[in-house]
Amino acid sequence: MKKSLDTLLQELKDIQEDFKLIPADEIEVADWVRWKCKYGCRAYGKHLTCPPYTPTPEETRKLLRGYEKAIIARFEDVQPNTEVPPAHIHHFLWDAILKMHDTMFELERYAFLSGYYKALAMGALPCSYCGDCLPERTGFVLDSASKRFCEHQDRARPSMEACGIDVYKTVRKVGYELEVRTSPYERITFFGLLLIE
Repeated sequence: MKKSLDTLLQELKDIQEDFKLIPADEIEVADWVRWKCKYGCRAYGKHLTCPPYTPTPEETRKLLRGYEKAIIARFEDVQPNTEVPPAHIHHFLWDAILKMHDTMFELERYAFLSGYYKALAMGALPCSYCGDCLPERTGFVLDSASKRFCEHQDRARPSMEACGIDVYKTVRKVGYELEVRTSPYERITFFGLLLIE
């Protein structure tokens, strides 16, 4: 039996306390976002949860039309691994990314088991479940269904930005603050998205 939305939201706070419920049509999708992935991110093409393997902005727009509500989850005071040079941003933030992805998966799973069968989560930044993703492995040939070989198909989700979601504009619309950081040693905040219906 499907739980009431109020009950679900209260129970999700046991998994992640800091989140806001928003109308799904408040989620901003922009074509330029994937261009930033393609021209500016060192992870481009290295993870199956990143472009070019993820849904396009147009596919994301179509997906969002099937939802009325969403949750924006905030992960504040992210702790980097200071033993790794910040130039290697994925490894610099590895443990924090993994924690955020695990939490978003748990939110999705809990909502699904509560009767919200369309629940779907998205995280931020490249997936951290494997030390090297399939596209990085020597000799691995990618095809249109390479994700079937993913070792974490049950948990791996694309990042919002990988699907064309303008995270800055979206989270600001619901009252969260987010600014560009000029140093990797400034306070870091992650955001995740849970689509529910």
